[in-house]
Amino acid sequence: MTAQSIAQGLYTTPDGVQIRVRPAVEADLKGMEWDGEYKHFRTLYAQHYANSRSGATLIWVAETEDLQIIGQLFLLLYAQDTDIADGARRAYLFSFRVRPEWRNQGLGSFMLDMAEEELISRGFSSIRLNVARTNPLARRLYERYGYRMIGPDHGVWRYQDENGRWLTVREPAWKMLKNLR
Repeated sequence: MTAQSIAQGLYTTPDGVQIRVRPAVEADLKGMEWDGEYKHFRTLYAQHYANSRSGATLIWVAETEDLQIIGQLFLLLYAQDTDIADGARRAYLFSFRVRPEWRNQGLGSFMLDMAEEELISRGFSSIRLNVARTNPLARRLYERYGYRMIGPDHGVWRYQDENGRWLTVREPAWKMLKNLR
């Protein structure tokens, strides 16, 4: 991957398919539900999109030439808990996913490179994330990229689904951190 391709958000898969990674727009929210698989996050996505308009969150989507969203990545720049994201030095990566049929082609690595380059350009010095304990493949990706485990996270959080119901997620995770400089 070249710095120019990262700056332009253009990625070509090993079999020659061109993928564009770009900032999300409001019209992308429906596509980020992946044909209903993540419909329950509709309200959450809308809240984060609203936060992106004020600069608190960055959201990117990866799309094919026929405009199908096949990946997404969220970066929280500001959080109430400054151990997570403080708006100046530390950011938090979340909701990072690539559709299963597009995995293992380098797209996730490309998106991670883009996110880290963006944070460096903004003066951030570290990035934090949680990875589910049940997802060793993602953990290995992050470790290859220099993230180190800094401890366990109980992984309990709440969100409001598309019908207005509050749901609780229990997903024990590992906290990981990477120094960007």
